[in-house]
Amino acid sequence: MRRLTRYLSRQFVTDAVILFAVLCVLLWLVNCLRSFDVVSVKGQGLLTLGYQALLTMPTLSLLFFYICIGIGLARALNALRLSHELHIIHTINGLGSLFRAVGVVTAVGVAAVLLLTNFIEPYANKRLNDLSASVAADLLSSALKPQRFTQVTPGVTVWIGNRSGSGEIQEFFADDRRDPETRRTYIADTARVSSDGDNYVIELRNGSLQYTQASGRFSEITFGRYDLSVDRLTAPVGENYGPETQDSITIISDMLQSGDWPAYNVSVLVNRMTEGARVVGIALIVLCISGFPSGRRTRFSVPMEAVVMLIAFTERGLSSYSPTGPATGAAVMILVGLGVICWRVRPRRIPEAVPA
Repeated sequence: MRRLTRYLSRQFVTDAVILFAVLCVLLWLVNCLRSFDVVSVKGQGLLTLGYQALLTMPTLSLLFFYICIGIGLARALNALRLSHELHIIHTINGLGSLFRAVGVVTAVGVAAVLLLTNFIEPYANKRLNDLSASVAADLLSSALKPQRFTQVTPGVTVWIGNRSGSGEIQEFFADDRRDPETRRTYIADTARVSSDGDNYVIELRNGSLQYTQASGRFSEITFGRYDLSVDRLTAPVGENYGPETQDSITIISDMLQSGDWPAYNVSVLVNRMTEGARVVGIALIVLCISGFPSGRRTRFSVPMEAVVMLIAFTERGLSSYSPTGPATGAAVMILVGLGVICWRVRPRRIPEAVPA
């Protein structure tokens, strides 16, 4: 790698990493404040609060990762323009080094975001589900007070009668109203919270499970023993936790073995790979805007940070509403960026000198 390429790469990476780190710290603090009920209501410690907020960061960081790459490139290119280094690069035909430096930063960004989406985020989602179940199980096993209604999670209310010294619960009642279509009520003579090594379950004995639909239809199932997973009382209704907690290699291996390719699993894989395309697209757009200085003076100067945010907002909107899928916005940015760059570096005719 040439010395100029190394110098430019350091400038681009430094600004992007600093911005990304600052945003991550700020969002982590905000998540800690939002999840403070883990301490105030569910009786957990500050370490649990910080760990839970940390596990939500991979998903949130994907929303602004490629934006940080774009703003970092824009700020570094603007600094080079103000110091006239960018003009010198163009004068000495150093566009090759500039393109290579942007390519290095883009490749590193793509590798980092794909590692985040395909492995780190699924692992964090799985650990977050396990932590939520553990907190709920701890609340059910120790924080529930006899003869008192306790809200385990919004929409789920639990009541117990008495508790024996061995941890067995007498008279268990749980009312689940999270689903507007169906209300579930669990009633049992005795209950006990236990773990099978991977999941927490509530062992209900001698009880019934009642369903009440929005239309007023009522049904009841009696049982001698019913193992109720704690996830059923804590997980959001209707949310699929399968592919989101599995890395991409596991998802692909399972689909190859079964021969079944569910559309939802395929869409999860496409969404993960799209994040890498967004990094490439935003880098090309910023390069074609800020990488070619002009001698023209403008009356109003728009900060490039705002331009990058506007481009990212437009890309998200285009990807969300496009019938061709979530990769539409990234594809448009890549095509526009490549087209503009090719137009800017096109060979130009030098006018012949007019003889005197």
